[in-house]
Amino acid sequence: MSLHRTGLPLTALCVFFLTCCLSVEAGWDPRKRSAEAGDGESEAAATAKSEFLGKDSSLQEFFDAAWGYAIFPSVGKGGFGIGGAYGKGEVYEKGVYVGQTKLKQFTIGFQIGGQKYREVIFFKSEAALDDFKRGNFELGAQASAVAVTAGASADADYADDIAIFTMTIGGLMYEATVGGQKFDFHPK
Repeated sequence: MSLHRTGLPLTALCVFFLTCCLSVEAGWDPRKRSAEAGDGESEAAATAKSEFLGKDSSLQEFFDAAWGYAIFPSVGKGGFGIGGAYGKGEVYEKGVYVGQTKLKQFTIGFQIGGQKYREVIFFKSEAALDDFKRGNFELGAQASAVAVTAGASADADYADDIAIFTMTIGGLMYEATVGGQKFDFHPK
C-alpha cells in the first residue's frame, strides 16, 4: 500500500476533527449575557458548572471555598503535529461575574485528532485571581489538570494557589505535546 493511499484518509480525518472541534460553540458569546444573568452566571457557564458538579459533586467545595474561578463552557482542541486550542469563558470573584476571558494554546509534538472539553480554573487566593485578571496570564507546560470523574476532586489540591479541572465533551485526541495555555481577561 502506498503512502499516498494511507495518508489521504488520515489527513482528511484530521481536517474533519479540526473543523468540528475548533468551531467552539460558535453561537455563544460571553459578552452577550442575558438580562437575567446580571452578576450571576450566564446560561452557558451555569450549564458547564452543573455538568461539572453532576460528574463530581465534591467539586462544590472548590466553588464554595475558592476566591474566584474562570469557567470555559467549551474549548476546542485539535492537531496533527502542530495543534492548538481556543475557548471563551467567564471569570467570577466570590461568586460574582467580573469579566470574560479567552484561552489560547499552541502545541508542538506528537498529536493527532481533535476534541471539545470544558475547563474550570480555581484561584485559592485573591493574589492568584488578581494575577489572572492582570491579563496575559499563562499556565506553563508543567501545569496539570484533573480530569473530572466521580470523586476525582477528593484528592485534588491547589498548586501555586491554582487548581484546574477538565471534562471531555466529545472527540478523540492522542497527544504527547509541549505547550501552555495563555489567557487574557476583559473586565465587565
